[in-house]
Amino acid sequence: MYCGFDYGTSNCALGILDSNGPKLAALEGSNLYLPSTVYALSRDFITEAVAKGLSDTRRTAFIESRKGILSRARRFRIEEDYEADDQVLFYGREAFAEYYQFPDEGYFVKSPKSFLGGSGLRAEHIQFFEDVVTVMMMNVKKRAEQSLQQALKHTVIGRPVNFQGLNAEESNQQALEILTVAAQRAGFESVEFQYEPIAAGLDFERHLEQDQTVLVVDIGGGTSDCAMVRMGPDYRDKLDRAGDFLAYTGERVGGNDLDIQLAGRQIMPLFGMGADLKTGLPMPTQIYWNAVTTNDVTAQATFNSLETKQQIEQLRLDMAKPVLLDRFKFMREHKHNFHIVKDAEEAKIRLSEAMQMQIDLSYIESDLMLNLQREQLAEAIVHPVEKMIALMKDAIAQAGERPDVIYMTGGSAKSPVIQAAIREEIGDIPLLDGDHFGSVASGLTVWADRIYR
Repeated sequence: MYCGFDYGTSNCALGILDSNGPKLAALEGSNLYLPSTVYALSRDFITEAVAKGLSDTRRTAFIESRKGILSRARRFRIEEDYEADDQVLFYGREAFAEYYQFPDEGYFVKSPKSFLGGSGLRAEHIQFFEDVVTVMMMNVKKRAEQSLQQALKHTVIGRPVNFQGLNAEESNQQALEILTVAAQRAGFESVEFQYEPIAAGLDFERHLEQDQTVLVVDIGGGTSDCAMVRMGPDYRDKLDRAGDFLAYTGERVGGNDLDIQLAGRQIMPLFGMGADLKTGLPMPTQIYWNAVTTNDVTAQATFNSLETKQQIEQLRLDMAKPVLLDRFKFMREHKHNFHIVKDAEEAKIRLSEAMQMQIDLSYIESDLMLNLQREQLAEAIVHPVEKMIALMKDAIAQAGERPDVIYMTGGSAKSPVIQAAIREEIGDIPLLDGDHFGSVASGLTVWADRIYR
């Protein structure tokens, strides 16, 4: 059986085609979307899980390439008295729950897709990302097969136009190689890719009753991608759609960047960002941005380094209000920075429905709260939203014509702040909302049917 697999930055979804169209598999109870997270009691257990899940033909070579890591995993099991059948990996919402309860005891990975294609990655980094993506794909595939009661052998996986902004072609090649290796190790015999905005458009096109030129805007967790596509009844049954795709644009700016900006500009002041030193000068800001930039390997390495620890100690002596930096120190020592960015994400979502909300930070300090207004969200995310709108304008310019309609998909696309900015900058083109979380998976499923049937 074939499937469409949306291995997303924020969530994963997988679909098959039945007589009624694309059908998404339940991946976590009744939930069709599984957060792209894993929590491991030891980082080495991720690689161990891959080795256990591989078929015999792949296992020998893999074990040979990961001997040192697998040896550490065995020692850790003995030292901590873990039995072979003890649960040591947690996925999705369960991973978040474990991280919130034991933030500094395990190894938490959120949105590994956002790291793919990063420049300067050493061989061991690439191997680790292969293992993280593989173990997550294995988990999603297993859950989907149990839910659908079918074996899944062939897949189309969604990909952004560009995984990273720098050295785009090299970055894209690296990322696609990691995803291909991971999917094959997860048990897929055939692996193809389709652009995520094209996939979202294919899902939208199923319901069109007349031909239109559509600007598909997919604001995902890690990237924003646009595609100008001719769609409708005269196009949807064609096998070769190359001539219908008029323009593509994409950049590494997405929902994660909105969360990071909100966390930095609105939450980090509670930890001393912008506070005065005894000299009257403001605090350096980079340590705060390193804390919340959870989608950047270098920023996280710097945040967790001895150098940052020493910088905190020195800055505390220089601060007019050292209690603020004490909060930052506590947050760093207990690895709560992912929790803070998750709080920002949830605030962004809630402010799509309400004009104000409150963030509970009592896990940092008793009774620590932050009230946020929608206008504060709008102020915090101005720069990433400007980049998203620039991508839309570039796609329209490349196509050489204005779209009949703009189709919005992706988790952050339903934000009234973003939609208001688009209407102001792009003009009076109808703006339509799609299935913000399921359209890419559904479109990938439609494409899988075209190429595998």
